[in-house]
Amino acid sequence: MAKSSQLRIAFIHPDLGIGGAERLVVDAALGLQSLGHSVDIYTSHHDQHHCFDETRDGRLRVHHVIPPLPRSIQGKFHIMFAHARQLHLTMHLMRTSADQYDVFFVDQLSTCIPFLRMFCGKRVVFYCHFPDKLLANGAYVEGRRGKNVSVLKYIYRFPMDWLEEVTTTQADLILANSKFTARVTKSHFSSLKHELKVVYPGINIDAYNLPIDPSDPNILQAASQRRTLLSLNRFEMKKNAALAIEAFAILRDKDPNTSDVRLVLAGGYDPRLEDNIRTLKSLIELAQFRGLTYNVITPLQSRVAVPSFPKITPNEPDILFLLNFTTAQRSGLLQAQSTLALLYTPANEHFGIGPVEGMICGLPILACDSGGPTESVVDQPADQRTGWLYRPQPSVWAQALEGICNLSETDRKALSQRARDRAQKMFGMKAMAKSLEEVLEEAVSMGLVSRTGMWLVMFAVLGLLVILIFRYGSFSG
Repeated sequence: MAKSSQLRIAFIHPDLGIGGAERLVVDAALGLQSLGHSVDIYTSHHDQHHCFDETRDGRLRVHHVIPPLPRSIQGKFHIMFAHARQLHLTMHLMRTSADQYDVFFVDQLSTCIPFLRMFCGKRVVFYCHFPDKLLANGAYVEGRRGKNVSVLKYIYRFPMDWLEEVTTTQADLILANSKFTARVTKSHFSSLKHELKVVYPGINIDAYNLPIDPSDPNILQAASQRRTLLSLNRFEMKKNAALAIEAFAILRDKDPNTSDVRLVLAGGYDPRLEDNIRTLKSLIELAQFRGLTYNVITPLQSRVAVPSFPKITPNEPDILFLLNFTTAQRSGLLQAQSTLALLYTPANEHFGIGPVEGMICGLPILACDSGGPTESVVDQPADQRTGWLYRPQPSVWAQALEGICNLSETDRKALSQRARDRAQKMFGMKAMAKSLEEVLEEAVSMGLVSRTGMWLVMFAVLGLLVILIFRYGSFSG
């Protein structure tokens, strides 16, 4: 096969912080660079103290374009301003450097797609993590009717949902992070005629196999000789970390041999986000209610202040809350001999990179029996198992944890090898990069975009946003 010619690719991502979507963008960009392509990332938010190392140490070119618009007004209208901020980012790109790229890679927000195609004449590939319209009223549960909403919220959401669907359908090619996401997106976007191709998120396997410096102060900060159950997730309500605490408390009450086991809840925490603040507070209150000691820490160099909570236990707490972990801390926890398993608590998760991170480090996975983890984790048959998939019920999870804590060394080693093999084969960064390369090359081969019929869509999108931004106050009551 002839070697692919170099592509010049622009990624457009709204908030380059710490999360699963951001990890995918970073690894996709790194993977495409390793194949000889040129990649630039454009974003409306990039905090040097709250981001992945690769976005600040020079390995990736990041263009941070600060918008004149807020993220929200009094904690409301997040999605409306997200659309507007992306249009600001898009206008900057079109005005300064759009001509130098062969193709655009857009994820999370699709607002910019008709503008890029119309004014730049270039093809756009959209990577769908999950439709926002299905997340606006809480966690999505497949097959369950959404919650009833107020008339005012319906009036606000209807144009936002229309905007998401009509701009998504303008993409030349659409990718999804799992079969689950592809199926759900097709079923809820009635005008979508595309066939969604699944490209699983891939991780930089080498980064998880790097040797750990045991003298690193950040690693020492989170390390312990106690057996450890690990959870990696942003501090958001929908991630349901309370399930891990409840199951852990039941386990400790049920099996005295697990008194030496601790729980580490590590993840992204943004003090700008009310959901993050409320989630951490509720988890600590739950730990206190269950009679478990706890501590809350951030990396030593972090500029995010540790929130003040009562009755902190600095030394060897039952639960350690680690906010905004470093790459070294993540690797240290995943590779530690004392770590028994990775707990992945969200139900109906769109994909979930956490189980893949755990498997590449040889950890057994305990996850919910819905969404993306059913594609990444093998539960049955037992001789192919890389983890366990159970309904999100604390008593059920506690029973599974008891079995995990008492695995024989032989069974643990066999499961560990199966987990590594599966992660390397299916979810490596190289596999993802090759799949993305093929899709991007296919998009470029379509040639320049025909602008016929695009003006109506573009002006409808722009007009709707202008009206909503200038009239946001009418929804605040």
